[in-house]
Amino acid sequence: MSAETDKLRNNLHAQLERLLDQLTDLDQNKDDMDENEYKEARQDTVDQLEEFSKSLEKMKSGEGGLSLLDDVQRIQNAIKCAISQAFHTPEVIRFFAKKQPVQLRNHLAEIERDTKIGKINGVEGARQKKEILDALRKLGEPLTIDEEMYLKQYSEGGNTHFAKMNDTSDVNVNALSAVAAKQIENARAPR
Repeated sequence: MSAETDKLRNNLHAQLERLLDQLTDLDQNKDDMDENEYKEARQDTVDQLEEFSKSLEKMKSGEGGLSLLDDVQRIQNAIKCAISQAFHTPEVIRFFAKKQPVQLRNHLAEIERDTKIGKINGVEGARQKKEILDALRKLGEPLTIDEEMYLKQYSEGGNTHFAKMNDTSDVNVNALSAVAAKQIENARAPR
């Protein structure tokens, strides 16, 4: 792999990190902002993610090594999940984009601990646990019987926000794009 490809890959990951950090900062400071300011800032970040995704699409149509294309596809899938709000938590998006199941499991343990000690409420803890387990499943990671039962118990009649991501990044992008487009349209519709 060339030095230019490595540099490009690092820049792509840095851009995704910056946008995910921006989402994290917005979520952490939501209470300090008025509702319109928060929605506007979050929408601006989503718009930046959409532009980044379009740039990646153009890049995919050009020349590049298969390894770089796999990386671009994985980043693009994470962006689509963020835009469609399939994953609500920036950390989960980040770990999903980087295919880091160990970090997802560690984050799951933190959520379970924080819920148990009352640091986060039970509803939020359950939502985040389901989100992490869904991400692990979409990465092709094996789940325990208890985890499978938990997902079944909390499923909402099938979640179409996700597409399975395997080692070859074989993702149903059309389904993911359709969900993203519908949710973007719903978010922009006047209420």
